[in-house]
Amino acid sequence: MILRNSLNFINEFFQNIKNNIRIIYLNSNYYDKKISKINYENLVYKPSPHLLSSIIKYQKKKININDISIENLWDKENIKKNEFKKLNNFYWFFSLDLKSSKKTTQSIILNWIKKNFKYNSKSWEFDLTSKRIIAWLSSHNLTYEEINEEYQKKFNGMIQKQTNHLKNEINKSDLIDDKMIGCAAIILVGLCYKEEKNYLTFGLNLLKKISNFSLDNQGFPKSRSIKQLIFYLRYFILIREWFKEAQITIPDQINETIYYLGQGYAFVWQNIKSDILFNGNNISNNSEFDHYLKRFGYTFKNENKEFGGYVILKNKKISLIMDVGNSPNLNFSKNYQSGAMSFEIISNGKKLISNCGYYENKNFKLKELSKSTATHNTLIIDDHSSCHFKKIDRNNFILNDDLKILKKNIVFEKNFWKINVSHNGYLKKYNSIHEREIEFYPEKNKFIGIDKILNKKSNVNIKFDIRFHLEPTIKLMKTQDNKTILIELENEGWKFACNNFDINIDNGLYFGNKNSYIQNQNIFISGITNNQNENIYWELTKL
Repeated sequence: MILRNSLNFINEFFQNIKNNIRIIYLNSNYYDKKISKINYENLVYKPSPHLLSSIIKYQKKKININDISIENLWDKENIKKNEFKKLNNFYWFFSLDLKSSKKTTQSIILNWIKKNFKYNSKSWEFDLTSKRIIAWLSSHNLTYEEINEEYQKKFNGMIQKQTNHLKNEINKSDLIDDKMIGCAAIILVGLCYKEEKNYLTFGLNLLKKISNFSLDNQGFPKSRSIKQLIFYLRYFILIREWFKEAQITIPDQINETIYYLGQGYAFVWQNIKSDILFNGNNISNNSEFDHYLKRFGYTFKNENKEFGGYVILKNKKISLIMDVGNSPNLNFSKNYQSGAMSFEIISNGKKLISNCGYYENKNFKLKELSKSTATHNTLIIDDHSSCHFKKIDRNNFILNDDLKILKKNIVFEKNFWKINVSHNGYLKKYNSIHEREIEFYPEKNKFIGIDKILNKKSNVNIKFDIRFHLEPTIKLMKTQDNKTILIELENEGWKFACNNFDINIDNGLYFGNKNSYIQNQNIFISGITNNQNENIYWELTKL
């Protein structure tokens, strides 16, 4: 232990030295000259701002630039970090009325260039720079019309200088999502300044590397993140539409990747029209994205029952969704939640059984809690999760131990569904295998579940809980015999029962809405194993 701590200290010491040297380099005149090698070409392709509506929410009420106090706009001190980012990514330009003064808008850009001409760590942060390039070029109606030669030279030069910085830094960025945005910005510059072929070639090569690195053979993110899948699909389609509008041949790699990402999107969203709260997902605005896809002629289909490590069995009234995949590779586990074999049920478009979602904000304890097995509808042994995480910085965790699915059997017939799965998440610590079987009988509107704790050694007296979380609006009531819990789901009634172990109602936290939480309730079965192989039976029936 002492040796390990000493090695960690030495590694951290040298990493800090390396980081400090890099900071000096980025702020040096040498680096400024390096990224200032530009050709001052004129803007040839001018991208339509409405293409960005898949990633930017436009305000219906437009703002006139003259109604904004622009004096000392870039000299504000003590500004909050989020406000600083919003100001410096220039996405607020898309809220401006096109009747706004072009002269005033362009003076804002000139003042920004004057203050930020050289690299600085705050306003040249990687994702800020990427978004700013996209914003300046896509709002060209205000930023590039009725301009004089001096402004044109400064604008074009600053676009290329920032792009050179992105090219220099993109391989050093640890965040794949940021790389995706940076890659999109570099490709857009290559399209807008058609003589700058090196930008386009560099961007497309990088796009291919990102796909190969982060997507599996089915085109599903290796992180198993639904949110990341949709994020990639939005950006790949945006890039494709830029190519199309610029009248440049769309690379095959872009078309192929969109096809595979679209398969995943159809499976996890379009087939059920509901956000399933697994592995970092939250309630989304995917309905708006669907309108975007329809407007631009994109249609996706996926009739598989299993895809990306998830199973979805459904008819016109009921959907049963379960996580049946292995945990991702440690390097892709930042947003993974230890909810193996957790499930959700949707009844007539309403979530009957729901996982708790994911907390992304900077509250360490809430983020840690939302990654735990306790926030999912699955088994917990001795108050421990099926996966273990380690902290990599102030706000983030990655997996320390992975988890494997050991067996899997899926049956889908008109009058009988079954999912039978097991995993080894509790094998190392407790010598136990968790096996889950859920059957559904559509004619009876009845679910029968069996959770099995299979001990590899003679190992009884293990404490366990099984949670069944519900959305905050659902009401629960326990019957007098303590064997049944009634569930009120708007105009539907369901009953939950477990005969061989205690059932109760507990309070919890629901993280379904991004960066917020609200109290919810959950049904939980608790007990202590009495046998080497323990079977816990439960039922969920519509009244």
